[in-house]
Amino acid sequence: MKTKTKFLAADIAECALFVVLMVAAAYIQIPFPLVPLTFQTVISVLAGLLLGWKKGTISMAVYCFSGLVGLPVFAAGGGIAYVLKPSFGYILGFIASAMTAGLIAGKPDLPAWRYIVAALAAFFADYAVGIPYCIAAAHFLGVDDLLKLLLTGNLVYMPKDAALSILAAMLAKTVLPVINKRKNR
Repeated sequence: MKTKTKFLAADIAECALFVVLMVAAAYIQIPFPLVPLTFQTVISVLAGLLLGWKKGTISMAVYCFSGLVGLPVFAAGGGIAYVLKPSFGYILGFIASAMTAGLIAGKPDLPAWRYIVAALAAFFADYAVGIPYCIAAAHFLGVDDLLKLLLTGNLVYMPKDAALSILAAMLAKTVLPVINKRKNR
């Protein structure tokens, strides 16, 4: 019985760590041509790759819920009104991203290409939720130039996020054997 409680506590701690990492990633913005460099997409991908699909999904859902209830965890604060922001779809997409990465990667000790495929699929899952939400929210808010919004608010981020997702895959490939070795002691 004690072992199960110990694992539950460890699971909660792992999820909490990724919630904290996501909050930090929301506030770290490095100036870059056209768009600032942030690390939220890479954290959601890593959550799925390192924690697995269940814990990765839970950690990103807790992050999203925390912001919606008013904790200032999103880049511009928090609160239920955030659902009206065109960028909120990407926050929902982080949940899909972590789930996708974890489901495709599946287990440790995979070849590097499998981590890369999982990471890129997770990247696309985030954008598959984020872009339609952005367009719908912008339309609801009466934004006139949806094409401009799509280009400057969405598509311009994709190369950066794809490259960071591949970097996350390589990091997961390197780190997971060490994590699993320590867990199996």
